[in-house]
Amino acid sequence: LACATTGHDQLHDRVLSLCAVRVCGNRVLSSDRLELLLRPGGPVPAEALRRHRLREQDLAQGLLASDAAERLLRFVGSRPLLGYYLEFDVAMLDQIVKPLIGIGLPQQQLEVSSLYYDWRLKQLPPYQQDGVYVDLRYSSMLQALDLPERGSPDPLDRAVLTALAFIKLRQLSAQ
Repeated sequence: LACATTGHDQLHDRVLSLCAVRVCGNRVLSSDRLELLLRPGGPVPAEALRRHRLREQDLAQGLLASDAAERLLRFVGSRPLLGYYLEFDVAMLDQIVKPLIGIGLPQQQLEVSSLYYDWRLKQLPPYQQDGVYVDLRYSSMLQALDLPERGSPDPLDRAVLTALAFIKLRQLSAQ
């Protein structure tokens, strides 16, 4: 799961687009995905449009937040949510889901940054694990896992790469 938002303020900013892909075993089913543009319901900062490579005319054709929330809930079902710094995306999506069902997203959340941190820590001898700094930047994780860094802020790219990182971390942790 990945979102593009107008900014990083969970109280005032809004979701502009979202993407979710399914993971089945060791495969990312990118053809079985949900990609939505949301009508912003207000002005969008020019910086947000540039950063996410969106156009106002495309967003104007987007879905209402309630319709997007319904589609997201139908697509995800009872499956866990998977993401990188998922807490932010879920907080932003809860703004549109809560008015619809009365609660935020109820699904289990799998945080890839936490899995990555645990994996990096296990690579160190026990005496070096206390107070160690682990670089949790998304680009650093992709590089450490030898995954391609696309440099695109597109939610589809981020959702697919996060799913690939999850699969790779699950395999590395099992070794």
